[in-house]
Amino acid sequence: MKERVAGRAPRAVFIVPRSVSGEMGRVVLGIDPSLRGTGFGIIQIANPHPRTLSYGTISCPKTWERSRCLAKISETLRREVRKHRPVICVVEGLFYAQNLQTALIMGEARGAALAAIAENGIDIFEIAPRKVKQAIVGYGAAQKSAVAKMVQRLLALSELPAPDAADALALALAHTRENSRYSLSPSKKI
Repeated sequence: MKERVAGRAPRAVFIVPRSVSGEMGRVVLGIDPSLRGTGFGIIQIANPHPRTLSYGTISCPKTWERSRCLAKISETLRREVRKHRPVICVVEGLFYAQNLQTALIMGEARGAALAAIAENGIDIFEIAPRKVKQAIVGYGAAQKSAVAKMVQRLLALSELPAPDAADALALALAHTRENSRYSLSPSKKI
């Protein structure tokens, strides 16, 4: 009050919700599994906004057999886990594909990713795609480009992340946001 009366502007104060204060510094890994392009994004919970540690897409050419792709997914995620030491992993929830073959292949990629994470004792949570879009963009049927632009803005990235990497970063952000306030529908632990 004295600063205002004296004509000086008060200093900005960032208030961290009590539920998040214990989370500061924790590292969260988001995974958007797919056989040919698994996205991953790793953020660290910080104030006033999360800090990006790493992100990218694990790409596999169409000429590779599935087993080689699954091995690359596992190997890359293990390397990222060793490097950044996440304590939480958030994976995109299952969706119902009309094509059974596509669903099986997606399940294999998801399994390879989850096995690599689970063997490190990391807590794994699942969030539905619509819920992620709602948390990040404010609209559950948002386009991938809108998600990527909002992720770029929220994390102050210099360039727009690739779609799969953007989805993975959005997963990590959505989990962080869900757990930073009281939520009636918390992320599902798997």
